[in-house]
Amino acid sequence: MLSRRLFSGCALCGALGSALGLTATAAHAQPAPGGLVRTLVRREDVVGTNFETIQMLVEIPAHGEAAPHTHPGHEASYIVEGEGMLMVAGQPPRAVKPGDSFLVPAGVVHSAKNGPRPQKIFATFVVEKGKPLATPA
Repeated sequence: MLSRRLFSGCALCGALGSALGLTATAAHAQPAPGGLVRTLVRREDVVGTNFETIQMLVEIPAHGEAAPHTHPGHEASYIVEGEGMLMVAGQPPRAVKPGDSFLVPAGVVHSAKNGPRPQKIFATFVVEKGKPLATPA
């Protein structure tokens, strides 16, 4: 089990590395279901574990939707632009706007619905290597 301290450390180091331009891979866009676009910013192994850190810019089009899905690890995200609703199993729906952040634990079903303007989310995933990043729920 990935400890909270390890996860926080990985997320902080990844964010600082990205802010300083220390990327392990070149950014490139990946179309995803529902019109989403995921641009890989950084992908790096968590040394000594079977986990990797993946950082992406996720873009959801106006009135777009991220269908219910899960991840094989934690997702920590920050809303850069746009507003929408975040639905996480076991929690009430939450309105999110620029400057908000959220954490979705491994394996928890979640989805999002966007408002009238495109939304950009900076997402950091700490996930098991070799598994799909997202699985429909």
